[in-house]
Amino acid sequence: MEERRKINRIEFKANSVIVDRDSLEKFYGQVKNISPLGMAITVKSDTPSLMGKDVIIVAETLIMYADVVREDNEADGTRTIAFNAKRFTEDVLQYLFEHIAID
Repeated sequence: MEERRKINRIEFKANSVIVDRDSLEKFYGQVKNISPLGMAITVKSDTPSLMGKDVIIVAETLIMYADVVREDNEADGTRTIAFNAKRFTEDVLQYLFEHIAID
């Protein structure tokens, strides 16, 4: 029997912050689309390449731990970055709890 369900990305417009786990540097962008398995975010062209990086993404009410899997230059001079979601590890969750706590 053929599986009829698909997990497609849907359009989801939201501001986002991408945090490089190694350097803790933050990059800002606009979410283009999203699915339970990943998302695409458009960033300015001067954003350094994040290819192969381990990142945490915050977009409105969503937090995703992800790998950067593709970067595409757009005609308008921006770049779209594709992310694949990863399971949260204990150290990533600990980092989030320590840095997102309310003062």
